[in-house]
Amino acid sequence: MQARGPLMIEHRLIEGMIAVMRRKLERAAQTQSVDPDFVDAAVDFVRVYADRTHHGKEEDILFRDLEKKDLSEADRRVMNELLSEHAFGRTTTKELVAANTRYRAGDESALADIVSKLRTLADFYPKHIEKEDKAFFPASRAYFSDQEDQAMLAEFREFDQKMIHEKYRSVVETLEHD
Repeated sequence: MQARGPLMIEHRLIEGMIAVMRRKLERAAQTQSVDPDFVDAAVDFVRVYADRTHHGKEEDILFRDLEKKDLSEADRRVMNELLSEHAFGRTTTKELVAANTRYRAGDESALADIVSKLRTLADFYPKHIEKEDKAFFPASRAYFSDQEDQAMLAEFREFDQKMIHEKYRSVVETLEHD
């Protein structure tokens, strides 16, 4: 398997969550309400899986290694766009958390913000994924030898093994401070 393989597999799970978000958005439109526990679960998925785990591998490993290469101007531009898109996803998720907090506190006007932020994420991720799967990953593969690609794949596996510990260390630390 090439290093881009796990990243593309992760994209399929993210697409699955986007489909769930779209169904929840339809339900919110019908009922004029949203389940704040679902929003919490969606935020956890986006933050831990899509951002920290998936984007973490891209930023901390793939992009780091690409920075050492003589990228074409076009490939460097796309990589910078992807970094900006990752930041956009983080900002949108933070805004979703704030809206959900307001909604839980009884602010009914926060529903519109929740719906807007969920829709933004649901619209954002498919385009972002397509850019990576169809353009950037195939182009970036050309910069690495087979040995470099396999080393990156091994580093991805090591990264994943540490994630569960990072996640729950954070949970315990948060609970200790409450």
